Amino acid sequence: MPESPLLTLRRWEDHGAIWRTRSTADGEAVIDLCACHGELVDQLRSRDPELLAYLAKRPSSDCEPLMAPAPEGDQPQA
Repeated sequence: MPESPLLTLRRWEDHGAIWRTRSTADGEAVIDLCACHGELVDQLRSRDPELLAYLAKRPSSDCEPLMAPAPEGDQPQA
């Protein structure tokens, strides 16, 4: 099962890279995934509602991280 887009962003940032929202229009987010020096490496496109809500509050990795619950799939199994 592929990881959630929000988990992809968190993993990207955890590895020292940066990301920036390019656009959120028509229910789709386009996020630039950049190396630690800012050069564009890839783009993430998603219509995931959880990701869109997160980006509304934190549009880039330069913004202060939010204290949000871990996305599904990132929870420890009981």
